[in-house]
This record gives sequence, structure tokens and C-alpha cells, in this order.
Amino acid sequence: MSDEKFDIPEELSSATLPTLLTAESKIRFRCYKGISCFNDCCRKADITLAPYDVLRLQRRLGMNSEEFLKAHTVPFQMERDGVPGIKLRTDDDGACLLLDGDNGCSVYEDRPSVCRYYPLGLLTMRNKDEYEAKQQYSLIQESHCKGHDEDREITVADYREEQGVEEYDELNREWYELILKKRSGGPGVGKPNEMSLQLFFMASFNFDMFRKFVLSDNFKKTYDLPQQTYDELAQSEEALIKFGYRLMRQVLFGEMTIPEQKDAWDRRVAERKEVWEARTRAEIEARNAQTEEQMREETLGKGGCDTGGCSDN
Repeated sequence: MSDEKFDIPEELSSATLPTLLTAESKIRFRCYKGISCFNDCCRKADITLAPYDVLRLQRRLGMNSEEFLKAHTVPFQMERDGVPGIKLRTDDDGACLLLDGDNGCSVYEDRPSVCRYYPLGLLTMRNKDEYEAKQQYSLIQESHCKGHDEDREITVADYREEQGVEEYDELNREWYELILKKRSGGPGVGKPNEMSLQLFFMASFNFDMFRKFVLSDNFKKTYDLPQQTYDELAQSEEALIKFGYRLMRQVLFGEMTIPEQKDAWDRRVAERKEVWEARTRAEIEARNAQTEEQMREETLGKGGCDTGGCSDN
């Protein structure tokens, strides 16, 4: 039995593992304006977005994070533990909102990596005892697509270069590895708490909110980072994305990728103790108030009147 674990995109999932391709493998495919099936794949779109996809689209559309997420994405649960993901929003018929009629994709130069790779599927995989994941590919053949009938043969490596996926892969690779690590870890990794899931979403997709978070005074009191790092995070979304991967590894898997301030742990313990004590006091006060109310009702009756009766005045 193989020790390799596979992270297979949803659209490729089946009872049979797809044939794996390498960079040297050749495929027969060509897509162009004028082919009979042009835009058919965009009219039934199911596009999962990775962080750099979101950044490129957000920039292209001139939107901030909140605007883009609200107008162009829908959330979904990527796995049973509730790890959040997002997909491109479509119209009621399933067509991509960024499709410009017969002209094709209106954001073609900044289209997501799933669109760039088509008809290839990117598979992230790693050996059981290895830390580093590696990429392989699979060919997606859908009945509506006539690009497979074109008389052109090209290697996967050349197709990737032609479609400009390397920049996307470079910025998204660690994100896919995080998801693979979570899935392959199984119950041993444990279910993330609600705050961890919120951090995952914020660092992956809401860059404006994540920047405010890492530049806040509370964050700086917790983590020991040079001012140069904070300056870079303030200016570069790409740097922000990469930093988010480091922080998620630390929060989700306990990998100490970011140094903490010497007293950070003691302060967290003290803060949690204060919160716990405040909650305890509130619970005690609530129970006491409930007990007093029950005693009053038993003594005076539910109406709150003594045995002398109640006055109408």
C-alpha cells in the first residue's frame, strides 16, 4: 500500500484515483475565442478561491476586502471540522458573475488559479513521513469541452508557463499545505476552536482586517518582531499573506514560527484568569439572584404580596 496521501479537488473526487501527470507529461488541448464551447465552463462555474486569487481579483476590481467578499464570494465548509473556504459567486443559473457575455472572462489577466489550470487539476500530495508536499496534476475531461479535440500537444510544464500559474502557486502553496496537513492529521490534530477558525478565514481572505489585527498594539505586545517586519506588513499584501501562513501554523499546529514576547505567556494566563474569575462571579451572582427570587416567591407568593393582601393603589 502506498504511503502517499492525496488532496484531491472536489471536482476530481471519485471512487477511482485519477491518472497522475507530471510536469513532463503531455496533454492535447487548446482553448480560444471562436471554439464552439467557448465560455461553457464559465456558465457552470464552481471555483474555490485561494488567498492570492482573492488578492488579484480584489485589486483588479478596485475593492477592499469586505466589498469583494460580500459582492463576489460565498462561504462554504471545506471539511467536517468547519475549516472555512470561499467560492466565486454565480448567478441563479450557475454562471460566473465575471463573465462578460460572448467576450469571455472580464478579468482574464487576473483570473483565479483554478481557471488558469483548466483542464488540469492541481493535486497536492506528500509522503507519510515527509514534511514537504509536492505537486502533481490530473487531466479533467468534461463532455462539453471541445478543447481536447484540438490538434495541439503541449507539456504540463509549458502549459503552466503559458497560463501564468507559477506566481499563483508560489503564493498559494503554503495555504494548500496547511489544508493538507489538517486533513492528513485526522483526529490527532484536533478540531480547531472558533477563534482559530476565525483567524484562518481572516488571514486567508480578509486582508484588510488581518492587517489591522497584526498591526494592533495587543498583537505587538504578544509577538517579538522587528519594526521592519511590521513596516513590510503595512505596505505589502503579499508579505501579509505569507505572514498569515506562519501565524496559522503556530495557532493551528503549535509550530513556533513567530517569536513571542518574554512575558506573553504570563500575561495571557493572567488575562484568562481575570476572565475566568469575572465569569465565575457573574455565575455566582446570577445563581444567588435566582435563589433569592425563588425564596421570595415561596414566602410571599408569585405576586410578591404578603399575607395581608395586595392593594389596588
